[in-house]
Amino acid sequence: MATCEVCGNDYWMAFEVRTVSGDTHTFDSFECAIHRLAPICEHCQIKIVGHGIEVNGRFFCSGHCARAVEGAQGAEIRDAVGVRPS
Repeated sequence: MATCEVCGNDYWMAFEVRTVSGDTHTFDSFECAIHRLAPICEHCQIKIVGHGIEVNGRFFCSGHCARAVEGAQGAEIRDAVGVRPS
């Protein structure tokens, strides 16, 4: 069995996540993996679980948050959810 690095649970179904930097992390749930690895929106401070948006090296959970912080460049950001191609 492996021990979750966040909660300390020793669980037979624990899993490993390898990052692009070569680090290996062990978790017993996606909740713990998100808690440790997900970036935080620089506007509303929530964990970014979906794709998110990066503007000028800063991460946001949505176009709304990017527009609220990033001025002119953020103003050009649009969320794609629900948008249908013409």
